[in-house]
Amino acid sequence: MRLSSIHKVAIVAMTLFIGGCGYFFSEEEARIPGERIAVLRLERSLEPDRRVADLQVRLPRPTAKPSWPQAGGSSAHVQHHIALPATLREAWRTNIGEGSESTMRLLATPVIGDGRAFVMDVESQISAINTATGDVLWEYDPRVPDDDDEAFGGGIAYENGVLYVSTGFADVVSLDAETGKERWRKRMSGPMRAAPAVADGRVFVVTIDNQLFALNGETGERLWSHAGISEIAGLLGGASPAIAAGTVVVPYSSGEIFSLRVENGRPLWSDNLSSSQRLDALSTLADIRGMPVIDRGTVYAVSHSGRMAAIDLRSGTRAWEKPIGGVEMPWVAGEFIYLLTNESQLVCLTRRGGRVRWVRDLPQFEEPDDRDDPIKWSGPALAGDRLIITGSHGEAWSVSPYTGKVLGRIDLSEEIFLPPVVADGTLYFLTEDGDLIAMR
Repeated sequence: MRLSSIHKVAIVAMTLFIGGCGYFFSEEEARIPGERIAVLRLERSLEPDRRVADLQVRLPRPTAKPSWPQAGGSSAHVQHHIALPATLREAWRTNIGEGSESTMRLLATPVIGDGRAFVMDVESQISAINTATGDVLWEYDPRVPDDDDEAFGGGIAYENGVLYVSTGFADVVSLDAETGKERWRKRMSGPMRAAPAVADGRVFVVTIDNQLFALNGETGERLWSHAGISEIAGLLGGASPAIAAGTVVVPYSSGEIFSLRVENGRPLWSDNLSSSQRLDALSTLADIRGMPVIDRGTVYAVSHSGRMAAIDLRSGTRAWEKPIGGVEMPWVAGEFIYLLTNESQLVCLTRRGGRVRWVRDLPQFEEPDDRDDPIKWSGPALAGDRLIITGSHGEAWSVSPYTGKVLGRIDLSEEIFLPPVVADGTLYFLTEDGDLIAMR
């Protein structure tokens, strides 16, 4: 499928996203008269639940994480609390290739494994970077001569010395991680916006026409497939499946979420996180854009249209649901969940019951008085006893996971739309200009 056939989807999605010190940080046009009210703010903002007002937030001790092998940090998308030094400085900054443009955007977070950072630029070029020095070790261009030059999206996963790459050219490619040499290439039914998910020698990719394909990691052979409801419009990007306990949980842009057996694709249960309670015109977009998380037998997922749920992995029964919308992956840590909402709020929820412990309101605009230049927030990542979030205005913030207090911020000097990545005592940011920043 060429980009031209899905151009409307990309345009709609791009419009939506553009419209929508402590520790290591140190602190024209003619206008129609009248107050401008953000559409997404028409919903009531979240407030702390008085029933848990006195509940003390306790977190697991930080643990060392030597790698970040795939989107979400692991196949289940759960890390709890990652070790990271209290004081960090920029170690290096390396350009990875082409950054975001008016019609194309960087969608793939870096992956880290065996002393290398693997990154994808907006034209799907793959670079391997030495994590100690920032030096580029090799580059690989997955395009073939007849590929549309404007195709973009996809991502990278790493397992046992092998890279698996999904592309906006509708190809899945396997590479030798040490050399960048191509091992195999397979054509899918359409382009991919999300990164692959990998577990136990199987590779799972989701195309923009809402099909999941399971591939043999060694050969690329198609093992089985599954299809959701096809959508004509959706948010920019996609969500990688989550895998745990012999089960793959796949979200679709239709708001559907399916639990399937890893070995054969047999459906175990399904759910739908679309919501009819939203007051805004975007409520028809039910995308599950944030990756689902599997933790201790429960699936946590949130949709753009305003529904978050905790679902029993085995039975598919909802343990709880809340009228919360978001496009970022929930971060589960111990008995608490951290989430960025569509209303630019960073919230702390109880894992059991989904009750709101605290709420931090974040700036929505770079110029609040004029309501110009909307800020898109990404994250969080819990590392070294603080939550780290990034903003499209070029700042990274450090927030207390216990109280929601802002601990500090740093100016990274470039726009950022992707969440941070943490591995081996290093914090990574990938900017819109295509710069990979390492802080340690």
